[in-house]
Amino acid sequence: MSNKRHIEPLLWSLFGAGGTTIAFFFPVIILIILGVSMGAIPAEALSYERMSGFFLENLFGQLILLVAVVPSYWACIHRIYHGSHDLGIHLGTWFKVLCYGGTLGLSIWTVVKVLL
Repeated sequence: MSNKRHIEPLLWSLFGAGGTTIAFFFPVIILIILGVSMGAIPAEALSYERMSGFFLENLFGQLILLVAVVPSYWACIHRIYHGSHDLGIHLGTWFKVLCYGGTLGLSIWTVVKVLL
C-alpha cells in the first residue's frame, strides 16, 4: 500500500459539485425559457437590462452566477479529460496540468471579474 497522496479525490469531488450544480440549475433555466416562449412569463421580466442588473450589480445575483457557473467548469473539464482517456488518447501529465490548471485559472478569473 502506497502512502503517496493523490489529487484525484479532490478532482472527483469538484466534478460531483459541478454535476450537481448542472442538475439543479439548468432544468430551471430551461423551464424559464419555455415559460417565456409560451407566454406564461412576460418577456420583459428577462430583459437584458434587468438580468444584467441582477447578475452584475446585485451581490445575491453575483453569488448565484458563481455557484451556477464555476462548478460547471470543473464538471466539463473532468468529462473532457476522462473522455479523452476513454477514446484512447493518453497525453500524459502535462495534459492533466493543462486541463485542471486552465480550469483553476478560469475559475479564479471568473470570481475576480464577477465580484470586483
